[in-house]
Order: sequence, then structure tokens, then C-alpha cells
Amino acid sequence: MKVYRDYYFLKAKEEHYPARSVYKLKEMDRAFRLFRPGMKVLDLGAAPGSWSLYAAERVGEKGLVLSCDLQSTDTAFPPNVTFLQENVFERTPEFEALLEQKGPFDMVISDMAPRTTGTKFTDQARSLELCLEAVEVADRYLKPGGGFIAKIFMGPDFQELAKALRARFTTVKTFKPKSSRAESKEIFEVGMGFKGPVQG
Repeated sequence: MKVYRDYYFLKAKEEHYPARSVYKLKEMDRAFRLFRPGMKVLDLGAAPGSWSLYAAERVGEKGLVLSCDLQSTDTAFPPNVTFLQENVFERTPEFEALLEQKGPFDMVISDMAPRTTGTKFTDQARSLELCLEAVEVADRYLKPGGGFIAKIFMGPDFQELAKALRARFTTVKTFKPKSSRAESKEIFEVGMGFKGPVQG
């Protein structure tokens, strides 16, 4: 287990990414061809910045990545990334204005995770809550036909997220990256072909 964990940690350092989580996004991109040059991406829970760096590489100079996190980061981003220390669910007027200006987005991606308590059901419930809030953000700022990724801790409430995504996207996939730690309960839900917010 330790060798497996160290492999991605060391690989991230070697390739100048701040965290090993980048390889999870790379795997999803390879599997579903999510990113294209020129796309606009909204990255929720972005710190320390690995997903934003990878998205920036894939969308290129003509694309853009708007990233936010409750925590700050000292990662050096390229010019096509704007990182803000913000709570996307309690948006300041300045951040709201930036979302309106930069959006709508081709992709909304979320690697957000709750502060874990060690109580499995509590952590799973909080994880679901974050995912459903990310869905609400997508309802407002995602383009028709756009894509969505959210990390969730697997548990009995998982179907609630899957149901919410099936109502909004033409294709929904559940993905467990090889680069996830074997003991991790995290999985990723990927939505493709955004149909729009659920009415009523």
C-alpha cells in the first residue's frame, strides 16, 4: 500500500503538480474526453491547485479556468487561471460578478471534501451535501451540453446524487480512478451533456 501511495505522490512532485489528485482527473479525462482547447472551466474546492493546472494545460491559452477554495494556495498558476479564496456557496458580490462575467462554463469540476469527523455516516452525508451544492452551482453557471465532475464518499446517500445528475445530464458515469488510494471511499460522478436545471 505504501509503495502505491508513494508512487503518485512522487510522480506529482516530479511533474510539478502540488498534489497527487491530478492523476484522478487525468484518468477521467482519458476515459471520457472531457476537456478541449478553448473551454471555460469552473473548479470548486481547487486548493492546492492540481486540477486547475491540468485543466489549464488542456484548455490552452484560449481557454480559461476560474478556481476557488476556502483555503489559499501558493501554487503559481499560468495566466489562463484565476484563483480566488472564496466560498462558492456564500458568494461575495465581487465573486458573483466574476462568475457572471467569465461564465457560462463548459465544465464545472469539484474535488471538494468535508472536514472528516471519523464517523462514516456523518462524513458521507456531508460529502453528499457538498456535491448537491456543486450541482446547484452547475444549474446556474454551466452551459447547455456542458460537463460536470464531483467527488463523493460512497455511502447509502450516493443514489441521491446519481438521481440529481441523471435528471440533468444525458450521460452519467461513476468512476473510481486507479490513482485513488485503495482504502479510500471516494468515487467520482461524471455528468456529460447538460440538459439544464430541473424545472419545478
